[in-house]
Amino acid sequence: QVQLVESGGGLVQAGGSLRLSCAASGRTFSPNHMGWFRQAPGKERESVAAIVWTVGSTYYADSVKGRFTISRDNAKNAVYLQMNSLKPEDTAVYYCAASVATIKYNYWGQGTQVTVSS
Repeated sequence: QVQLVESGGGLVQAGGSLRLSCAASGRTFSPNHMGWFRQAPGKERESVAAIVWTVGSTYYADSVKGRFTISRDNAKNAVYLQMNSLKPEDTAVYYCAASVATIKYNYWGQGTQVTVSS
């Protein structure tokens, strides 16, 4: 079993920055890829960024390109999301997810709240 724990959320003013962390624990951790998702009140969950665990290739939603950066630390079984130039529309609960032995995301964290004030 894999457990994912996010941290780093909080309240920040527009234009500010936050860094989210996601630590994986449990059995030997070797995902295919990991990603960050977010869900704002009344909206569907959306993909924000993803990274291929072995080679480090990345993907970003158009809404965050140039502002967010996903990275990983294989030795620490951790993935990060550096969020710069935050906007009020970035306000959401952010979730970390991992795909292990499958192409779909099958492990999820509990989420961390990010609130950007205008």
